[in-house]
Amino acid sequence: MVSGKTGSGKTYIICALGNSACRHLYRVKYYRIPELLLEIEDARSQGRYVKFISSLRKIKLLILDDIGLKTYTVEESRDILKIAEARYKKASTILSAQVEHSKWYDLFADPTIADAIMDRVIHNVYIIPLDSKKSMRQVMAEKNKED
Repeated sequence: MVSGKTGSGKTYIICALGNSACRHLYRVKYYRIPELLLEIEDARSQGRYVKFISSLRKIKLLILDDIGLKTYTVEESRDILKIAEARYKKASTILSAQVEHSKWYDLFADPTIADAIMDRVIHNVYIIPLDSKKSMRQVMAEKNKED
């Protein structure tokens, strides 16, 4: 799990890890959480929910970016739990969040679901906190001005 402020390089790092996994011929899928939740909602409305969740289980490395941009409804929380359960000890997942993991409980509407998600995610995770003083975009903009 990679956490840090906006522009600290979270997405860059997790995508680099995904790229490396691809080069080692692992099946990798990247989602921003907001888009994943929309895709789940679409699958549910078309009667493909079980098949979609099952397809996520088969991916060797699932990258979930931008956890915690908002609080999650009970239904969204259940969907995230379903993914965590489907992948637990079966496949690798990389998570990125602006919110450090100790504050994740506040993101989920139901504390029992929050506890279940945390139980499946946090106990087997490497935590990489990024603490940058400047946004990577700001650093690159300043570099471009110099050039």
